[in-house]
Amino acid sequence: MIYLDNAATTPVRQEVLDVMMPLMSEGFANPSSVYKAGRKARAAIEEARGRISEIIGSASREIYFTASGTESANWAIKGVAEANTAKGKHIITSAIEHPAVLESCKYLKNNGWEITYLPVDTTGLVPAENLDAAIRPDTVLCSIMFANNEIGVVQPIKELATIARRRGVLFHTDAVQAFGREKIDIEDMNIDLLSISAHKIYGPKGIGVLYARTGVKIEPFVHGGGQERGRRSGTENVPAISGFGLAASLMEAERDGETARQTILRDNFIAQIQSRISHTSLNGHPTRRLCNNINISFDFIEGESVLLMLDMKGFAASSGSACTSGALDPSHVLLAMGMTHERAHGSLRISLGRETAAEELDKLADELEVIVKRLREMSPLYEDQLKN
Repeated sequence: MIYLDNAATTPVRQEVLDVMMPLMSEGFANPSSVYKAGRKARAAIEEARGRISEIIGSASREIYFTASGTESANWAIKGVAEANTAKGKHIITSAIEHPAVLESCKYLKNNGWEITYLPVDTTGLVPAENLDAAIRPDTVLCSIMFANNEIGVVQPIKELATIARRRGVLFHTDAVQAFGREKIDIEDMNIDLLSISAHKIYGPKGIGVLYARTGVKIEPFVHGGGQERGRRSGTENVPAISGFGLAASLMEAERDGETARQTILRDNFIAQIQSRISHTSLNGHPTRRLCNNINISFDFIEGESVLLMLDMKGFAASSGSACTSGALDPSHVLLAMGMTHERAHGSLRISLGRETAAEELDKLADELEVIVKRLREMSPLYEDQLKN
């Protein structure tokens, strides 16, 4: 298999497995225990906490381990909402957020909150002036994703968060796709809350982080034994936490080199596809996008058909978010950018990784040229195009 769906998940690195496995056997002690084995498990947690805090520029005490990026986003939005009702019941987000954010906002809306969904332009960017205009005296929180999981567009987070800070509104960003690929400095960028996940950076599934700035009022999301300084109860997943910490450090050390390498692969592939296959369009901003993200629409055909034929040829890719891959509706992200239903249905997401080679992308381009030609020959929409 040629794996090109790294935005959905990534394989666990061997170095990460090597640090996790001993913690599943001889290092299994409960980190809340006071004896030596428990203290050793606690030390592994705090080492990982320190690794992640160093990368984003926070204090260790501001890092809270969760079960996923989805839980982190839910906690940020619902926890801040519940703790700040005295100020108001208004939240701002964007129309292209991950379902973890959109569904959390929907939950709050059903419970009396008002949600403003900021539109995006045709490249997928949130205009900063729209945020400024949307803030009201009763606005509690703004949640805008750092980089989109479908089209890879990187938002002007510092500009957006600075506006929120100036207007006295807390700012959360879903940085699950951006962490490890974009430089994140929470102090410089004025970020109050940030959610990330390990399995996007060659760490294990089932472990995430919420960064919450000291002083931010947020209610606990899971109640119980008072772990994570009383804010997120439940016995800690020590192997996964330790694996997350190492994966984050390795990703950060390689970030500059991999960003440059994958950007070249990305741009070369886009140019190749656009020159070889007619009636194609790149979705999202051409340069303000993650180094590993390629989202292309092929007119007159269905993206799902392209995926199935690629699968038979040994390629793993996606038509959008893996979290909503079972949905038949076109991407809400592409529709929010003004794309027609027909073109949105013809989209393909290719996401590169640290093991992706230029030769693999050349093979993909060859197969896509054949597949698109074959599908268009069966498409009445393409037949109509040829008649015009």
